[in-house]
Amino acid sequence: MKRCDWAGSNPLDMAYHDEEWGVPVHDDRLLFEMLILEGAQAGLSWSTILNKRAGYRAAFDNFEARKIAAYPARRIEKLLGNPGIVRHRLKIAATVENAKRFLAVQDEFGSFDAFIWSFVGGKPLNNKRVSSADIPTSSDESAAMSKSLKKRGFKFVGATTCYAYMQAVGMVNDHLTSCFRYKEVKRLQKTA
Repeated sequence: MKRCDWAGSNPLDMAYHDEEWGVPVHDDRLLFEMLILEGAQAGLSWSTILNKRAGYRAAFDNFEARKIAAYPARRIEKLLGNPGIVRHRLKIAATVENAKRFLAVQDEFGSFDAFIWSFVGGKPLNNKRVSSADIPTSSDESAAMSKSLKKRGFKFVGATTCYAYMQAVGMVNDHLTSCFRYKEVKRLQKTA
């Protein structure tokens, strides 16, 4: 079975590739989780974040934005000692701030889903990548998303992070055309 090159042979990476990556997501909680995880990944490998995903869910109340937005400063200090997550003060503080901004977007647009999917016109972009070299690190859409999120006060949301986020939540299908998931994800896009 042919997979995208990045899936490698690590069982966790392969499972993520085979079951989640590129599948359109419209659940606000999961959209928030992936935004936080993609921001946490900045400067690190995605495998590192996948290995800590359960730790993140436990440490951050299963990504319940309302709870996270209310974290006091002492909670951030406590999280800095948690080996189950990336212990980076700015990234942890950004998670709390992003939760507040996330709730504001929900209030403004009715859902985070409605806001975030507007950057692709509400429909996934189905790319036809032949090799990993064909996959960009950003796009016009991810740059627009980044600019809008930053304007609203979000942190760790550069254009490259936003593009990785778009790939993760199925806003773009960047599975290689030779990958077994390419056609499966394309089919899932039609029901999204």
